[in-house]
Amino acid sequence: MTVGEDVAIDVERLRMRYGARDVLQDVTFQARSGEVVALLGPNGAGKTTTIEILEGFRKPSAGRVEILGTDPTRGGEDWRARIGIVLQSWRDHGRWTVRRLLAHLGAYYRPYSANGVQRPWNTDELIEAVGLTEQAGQRIMTLSGGQRRRLDVAIGIVGKPELLFLDEPTASFDPQARREFHDLVHRLADDHRTTILLTTHDLDEAEKLADRILVLAGGRIIADGSADELSRRIAGEAEVRWTRDRQRYVHSTAEATEFVHELFKQYGAAIGELEVRRASLEDTYMTLVRDFESGHTTEVRTLEEVGR
Repeated sequence: MTVGEDVAIDVERLRMRYGARDVLQDVTFQARSGEVVALLGPNGAGKTTTIEILEGFRKPSAGRVEILGTDPTRGGEDWRARIGIVLQSWRDHGRWTVRRLLAHLGAYYRPYSANGVQRPWNTDELIEAVGLTEQAGQRIMTLSGGQRRRLDVAIGIVGKPELLFLDEPTASFDPQARREFHDLVHRLADDHRTTILLTTHDLDEAEKLADRILVLAGGRIIADGSADELSRRIAGEAEVRWTRDRQRYVHSTAEATEFVHELFKQYGAAIGELEVRRASLEDTYMTLVRDFESGHTTEVRTLEEVGR
């Protein structure tokens, strides 16, 4: 990716040191407008520190960071109005209703057009978007955990941000609420060109939501690519299963698409019950972290050939 591709996040050789210990070492990555990027890593890898630097809440020891073209440590009110943040938890006015709080927060934004989108959200449209229409007149203190989390998301996007930081966004969501939230994330990215950087321990969620996966371990980015790219390069071969003439077959290959094409070219309609099984993001992630922690870095060097 080059800077000319409308880059929203540009991080180069980022370093953070506490005393004699480097929490982040030479972290470099970019994210473009409308891209959904998941930052994954074990506890203590430096995810929180990285996000806090990008949000402008912490000054790095070294390196260059530009968020929407601005150094976060120098960003003013207009810059911050272009960014949304969804934290894991925060305190608010428990006696206020959902509608009153969101309308109050929306009033802080200047009603201007950015990228053809009028800001902020219409309050009732926002409430509907996060699935809280039935709770709009309810006091915040009476919301369930899942409903409270939906409100957190609404607060983060009330200004229709160009860049949205999501920290464990669907914690406490039931399956239906999670699916609706995923749809909302896709709409923000696709329709409004919102860049989204999320951290999550839910690897299935990351696989469904993210265009790209960044794996942070030991203060370094050890992998950068789509879930499918990482699966092919790290977890190895896919498994192709099919039947022909009532016989079952299994074949492992690094080029599943090409293999299936040749299979149908040779046998055509005789092929039945075709199934291609690739390693999940969880399989890939566990392999990456395990190999990194054991000092096996062959896969990491191979990933650098992706050219990110």
